[in-house]
Amino acid sequence: MPKLETFHAKVAAFGQLAADTRNALALSLPQAGRVLATEAVAGQQVKRGDPLLKLETDPATRSTYLQARTAIKVAQDNLARTQRLHAEKLATNAELDAARKALTDARTALAAQAKLGGASAVTTLRAPADGVITTLDVRRGQRVAAGALLIQLAPTASLDAQLGVDPAAAVGLRPGMPVILRPVYATRGTAPLHGTVAMVGDAVDPQSHLVNVVATVATPVPLPAGTALSAVIETSPLKAWAVPRDALQSDARGSYVLQLERGKAQRVDVKVLAPDGSPVGVTGKLDPHAPVITLGSYELSDGDAVKAASQGSSGS
Repeated sequence: MPKLETFHAKVAAFGQLAADTRNALALSLPQAGRVLATEAVAGQQVKRGDPLLKLETDPATRSTYLQARTAIKVAQDNLARTQRLHAEKLATNAELDAARKALTDARTALAAQAKLGGASAVTTLRAPADGVITTLDVRRGQRVAAGALLIQLAPTASLDAQLGVDPAAAVGLRPGMPVILRPVYATRGTAPLHGTVAMVGDAVDPQSHLVNVVATVATPVPLPAGTALSAVIETSPLKAWAVPRDALQSDARGSYVLQLERGKAQRVDVKVLAPDGSPVGVTGKLDPHAPVITLGSYELSDGDAVKAASQGSSGS
């Protein structure tokens, strides 16, 4: 007998683990200079604080910092001299204020030059978080400009599933829907990952011809970036008639099932809403009091006489 049940239609998706662009880190240094060494390679897993790159500070930047440091010593000596003269009534209040301002300005200039990277002759760029090096844009001996992109880092905690789904199926997807993720090349028995749809694209990707979907993963991902994934997205619950899979037939007119009514097979056209597993979920004008024909239904046509094979089952 057909029964109304709650189904979760499933949408298949495929993609890979990748850094969430909202959390991916672009690493650079404020000073120009020459790369002395690279301590990491693209694809390497790193820990917070690991050295990634060493940069020799540009001589002009270093010289400007040293000049700013010397200017502080000059300003300090000038202030001390002006204070002595002021105590002896040989310097005015305006001259004393000017000396104090000169020292403050010198200290501000030194702090600015330190932030611009001039404080160290050699600077080590370290990983700000646990993650994976996705891009290394420089080589040893290369000269780089101030603020140039050196390394891109994908923090481990920000790996998301970048998926693609069929455009027709993407219409029913919404943020917040649960996702089950499995590595494509994982060994049998590997536990799946669980996540949630975070974003559904509004356009078809011109390369894949699929709609992009981003899913966040609920727990830290024990897999490297770039891991190929297969996914199943569970859509919103829906009510549908539950019928055995072998009762579902199709022809040029579409999908249908046959019900036993007054000794004859009665065709009922249906639309399949939940095609996975058995029973399947369909919608149509089914009679909840008429049995659905399963065994031998492919041999029947609408209006054929039918006799139940035995009590408790129906067939042709």
